[in-house]
Amino acid sequence: MQQNIETTQKNDFGRNWVTSSRFLFHIQLFAIVAFVMGGCYGLYSMHYKGKPKVEVPENTLYTPKYK
Repeated sequence: MQQNIETTQKNDFGRNWVTSSRFLFHIQLFAIVAFVMGGCYGLYSMHYKGKPKVEVPENTLYTPKYK
């Protein structure tokens, strides 16, 4: 009976700080990577598409052309 209690305490998440800290480290690492990848995807999907072709009326140019 004593051996069963010791085995349970060794494998318990709250009692063994080595395995719990390793687990929390991996969770934090996964969360940071997920947020970075999500941010990169957000920036990529909203990236600048290029200079659009805009029609400018001739009377508003630097040297305007009047009729």
